[in-house]
Amino acid sequence: MGQHSSPVWIILSTSQHLLFLWLIVPFGGTIPSSVSSSKVTELLYMVQEGLPRGIYIGNIGEDLQLDFLDDPTLSFSLASKGQKGEYVTLNNSTGELCTSAQEIDREALCPQSLLIQECVLLLDVIILPQKYFRLIKVKIAITDINDNAPHFPVTQIYISVPENAPINTRLVIEHPAYDPDGGMNGIQTYRLVDYYNVFTLDVEENESEEMTPYLIIMAPLDRETKAEYESIIIAEDGGNPPLVGSATLSILIGDINDNCPQFNESQRNVTLFGNSSVGTHITAVHAVDKDLGTNAQITYVFSERVSLAAKEYFHLNELNGTITLSRRIDGSTTQHHKLTILANGPGCIPAVITVFISINKVTFRPPEVIARYIANEDNGIIYLKELEPVHSPIAFFTVKDPDEKYQVDCYLEGEGPFRLSAYKPYTNDYLLETTDALDYELKQSYNIAVVALSMDGYQNKKQLKVQILDENDNAPSFTQSTLELTIEENNPPNAFLVKLDATDADTGDRGKISYFLGADAPSYFNIDSTSGILSVSTMLDREEKEKYRFTVKAKDGGFPAKESLATVQITVLDKNDNSPRFISKDFSFFVPENFPGFGEIGVISVTDADSGQNGWVALSIVNGSNIFVIDSGKGLLRAKVSLDREQQSSYTLWIEAVDGGVPRLSSTAKITILLLDVNDNPPLVLFPQSNMSYLLVLPSTLPGSPVTEVYAVDKDTGMNAVIAYSIIGRRGPRPESFRIDPITGNITLEEALMRNDCGLYRLLVKVSDHGYPEPLFSTVMVNLFVNDTVSNESYIETLLKKEPDINIEEKEPQIAMEPSQKKMETDSCVPTLVTLIIICLGSVILVTLMAMYICIRKRKNNHRVNENLEIQIPLNSKMDFHVMEKKPIDISNI
Repeated sequence: MGQHSSPVWIILSTSQHLLFLWLIVPFGGTIPSSVSSSKVTELLYMVQEGLPRGIYIGNIGEDLQLDFLDDPTLSFSLASKGQKGEYVTLNNSTGELCTSAQEIDREALCPQSLLIQECVLLLDVIILPQKYFRLIKVKIAITDINDNAPHFPVTQIYISVPENAPINTRLVIEHPAYDPDGGMNGIQTYRLVDYYNVFTLDVEENESEEMTPYLIIMAPLDRETKAEYESIIIAEDGGNPPLVGSATLSILIGDINDNCPQFNESQRNVTLFGNSSVGTHITAVHAVDKDLGTNAQITYVFSERVSLAAKEYFHLNELNGTITLSRRIDGSTTQHHKLTILANGPGCIPAVITVFISINKVTFRPPEVIARYIANEDNGIIYLKELEPVHSPIAFFTVKDPDEKYQVDCYLEGEGPFRLSAYKPYTNDYLLETTDALDYELKQSYNIAVVALSMDGYQNKKQLKVQILDENDNAPSFTQSTLELTIEENNPPNAFLVKLDATDADTGDRGKISYFLGADAPSYFNIDSTSGILSVSTMLDREEKEKYRFTVKAKDGGFPAKESLATVQITVLDKNDNSPRFISKDFSFFVPENFPGFGEIGVISVTDADSGQNGWVALSIVNGSNIFVIDSGKGLLRAKVSLDREQQSSYTLWIEAVDGGVPRLSSTAKITILLLDVNDNPPLVLFPQSNMSYLLVLPSTLPGSPVTEVYAVDKDTGMNAVIAYSIIGRRGPRPESFRIDPITGNITLEEALMRNDCGLYRLLVKVSDHGYPEPLFSTVMVNLFVNDTVSNESYIETLLKKEPDINIEEKEPQIAMEPSQKKMETDSCVPTLVTLIIICLGSVILVTLMAMYICIRKRKNNHRVNENLEIQIPLNSKMDFHVMEKKPIDISNI
């Protein structure tokens, strides 16, 4: 009994492919343990074109549902790789089939196929070892994607339409577009950009699903009105999104013979001299036919009504309508002729014009003109250089009457910078010369004529053509004398800047221009001598240089060469490539205590090399202090409240500067604020205790002896507590006799006193400290009564009560040790602390000495009272010279 087999189809679907499995299984027999080579299995996969490398297609072993997949000796291999191995890779161990590095292009793989199922990649896979041997036929169907746009084989399509084409005429458009994609991804429709309300498009699909566009005439055409229409034809496929291709469609309107010849006049009158020679041009008639080609071809013929005699004397050129004299005129020739001329066109009624010719009989010969050329002349053409000077001679002309009976006049006919004048002392010679400068660029040639006219009206013309020769008289000219350019900094090397454009009105090499950079151009700018392209070979930095200005030169090829200059101005535009920079990473400010709230502590100086928004800098306090505030734009640092050095002697802030560029750049700086002691206490005078007290000074007191003293203290510390004494006002018989020690305040007698020097002396003493920024001071009146005794105390009291008339001396006290602001500015915190310690110790010593001085002074005063040698009378002061003055303190950035 024979064996039969039945085909079994199994369709498997996965997430990445569609698998068709066809197994041919034999029935009616025993299946051996090893599979024979006659058993063949086919697998069909569907894969989209254009997939990248490594995309999973399928697993041959799993898709065949083999029951021996666990065997480690099992291997899969391609029977023959060839070109197919470029598209897929097969894992020999697992049987996985994936896309390879060579991207699958359906159109390249199957150039003749447009249907999905027709593009198949065939592979033969062998399963080994021998006990599992099998040959697997693998078919990979490549599905199409819309990866090709419609493409016209030519960029411009021409189609001809006769102007008498009827409406609804259909014309096939040759060279239709081609799209390698198939199905809906292929071409679906055509359209025109402009239909001109005259045309429309129709598309027909043939059995092969190819689209053919047809042009349909929708309105009457007239070539004489519009001879050509130009539009864009667009082919669009059905992909998502759709792709398009385009070409220029030129619709040429063909001519038909729908116009006939026409003359622009019906008759013409011509006069001919009887002495004219054979071949003389008499006139020319011209008719117009608006058609083209053979449809506009015109022939000119004499009408049948023209006499044979006239046809003998006059010849008509049938192509151009020129009438010439064909026979010499003699005495028997008729003086008046009428020529009727017909203009014939294809299939047209002839156009008619009548030419009337009148013959003037001439008995004498016309004048003669004999030319002798000075300038270069060849075959009737005179050549002059454009740089020839004015009044350059061109030619001599001799005119005469052949019959020597009449006088002949000679003149120049035509326009141009020329003059014909009689050349004396000769009577019949004339000189032709230039009257103005010649310019080839303005006009290249002139047509003039030397006319000899006899008294009886006969004339002879000598036609001349003057050709101007070009010379290098024009320098190159730039279209712009100044070119303003911009370029962003950090540009790539050899960046294009501009193409210079210069013109030269001269011709040939004289007008050929070469470009060069001026000597002032930096070496990294380059210019192409032929094209004029200006470029920069290096990267520009706006912060290094923002503007460039140099010259460029255009030079022609003449000899000698001429040149011209243009100026190039280049502005380098900014990019945000610089961070804000503080002038110092560590700022220190010294601020006096009791500084008013929102007073200016100092300015934080920050710069940014960029410009515009990139160089705008905003400041902020990073560590979030609630005591200080900074002006973001001006950099002013202020304290919100008054600062007290006794509570906190210093502050440390961190300031951040952020620019306005994109992306933003920033930097930080450290700010240290140190509080200084303020000179807010003026000196306090302890002695004398009153402006009304006085001391008795004996006239016998020796010069240099101490008389009294002024003693004061200051509650401030440091230099603010160092006191200086000075006499700023005096009154008395000889007030200059007393001086005060600026340091100790001791008042001593300078000069010996005489009997005439007795009386009351009033000294106004100024007690000033050394405070900063401005010293504070107090005043006290020291009264000295010079006499042997005090005989009348009431008299002295009366003198003390009077207002003292004292001129204030503007002399400041001599300060032994002046505080140096600059020194204070540069001192660090450690020297400041040492100074404060020294001042405190000095204050303790000063207080001790002052206490000792007061005790000694009291004991000394008691001794004076007991001896009645000096009397000190305290008086009620009417005048208060003790002025407390305190000014605002200016704070600056130290």
